Amino acid sequence: MIELRNVSLEYVSRTGFRQFSVIKALDNVSLRVERQSFTSIVGPSGCGKTTVLKLISGLFKPTSGEVYVDGRKVEKPLNIVGMAFQNPVLLPWRSVLQNILLPLEVVEPHKSRLENHRDEYVEKALRLLKLVGLEGFANKKPWELSGGMQQRVSLCRALIHDPAILLLDEPFGALDLFTREELWSVIQSLWMETKCTVLMVTHDLREALYLSDKIYVMSPRPGRVITMVESDYARPRSIDITYTDRFVEQLHSLRAMIQVK
Repeated sequence: MIELRNVSLEYVSRTGFRQFSVIKALDNVSLRVERQSFTSIVGPSGCGKTTVLKLISGLFKPTSGEVYVDGRKVEKPLNIVGMAFQNPVLLPWRSVLQNILLPLEVVEPHKSRLENHRDEYVEKALRLLKLVGLEGFANKKPWELSGGMQQRVSLCRALIHDPAILLLDEPFGALDLFTREELWSVIQSLWMETKCTVLMVTHDLREALYLSDKIYVMSPRPGRVITMVESDYARPRSIDITYTDRFVEQLHSLRAMIQVK
C-alpha cells in the first residue's frame, strides 16, 4: 500500500543573519507498508519519523527517491489519507459531531455530497462514536470532554471519510498511562473494524510492539532505517501480553537498537 524507495530529504535552516545551513532529515530511507496492516515507526527525537508521514501524505516532496501509495507515485496531497496527531485540535465552538464531520466539508467527493447525504454521514459519525465508547456525546463541546475522550473524537474525525490509509503521529503521547492503554484497545478495534492501512509514529516502544504487525527502527538524524521487527502476537491482543517474558525481551531489544551512542 505504501512504499518509500531510497528517499532522502534536505531542507535549508536559518542559522543567523543571512546565514543558512542545509539539514539532512532523511537519508536513503526505504520501507514498505502492506495493505490493511498496522505498522509503526520508532526512533530517537528528530530522526525524521513525522517527516515520513508528511512525505506519504504528499505534504512534503523528497529531495531524492520516490514515494508510492497504492502503486502511484505521490506528487501532491492525497485525499485517501486520514491523520490524527498528539493534540486532538478540535474546534471549541463546534460540537463533537460537527468536529467529526469537518473533513467532509473539504475532501472530495464527500464535499459535493454532504448537503444531500448529510443524514447518511451523521449516521456514520454516530456509529464511529459508538465504536470508541462515546455514544451520547455527539452534542457535547470539546471542552466538556477529557483529554482521552477528545482523542477518541479525533480518531473518529480521521476515519469519517473512509480513508484507505490512517497516519497517526504520536496520537496518545499526551495522555496518562492508563488512558493510553485504554485507547490502544480502541484503535485496535477501529483498525480491525475499518480494515484501513495504519502507519503510526511513536516514541512508546511498548505501544508500537503491542499494536503493530511491523516496526521500523530509525537512526538519529539523518534518519535511516536500521532494521524492521515483526510483532506476530495473535489478535485481538490483550494488554496482558505486555507482561509476558517474550514481550519484555523484545521490548529491551528494541530499546537497545535506538539508544543514542
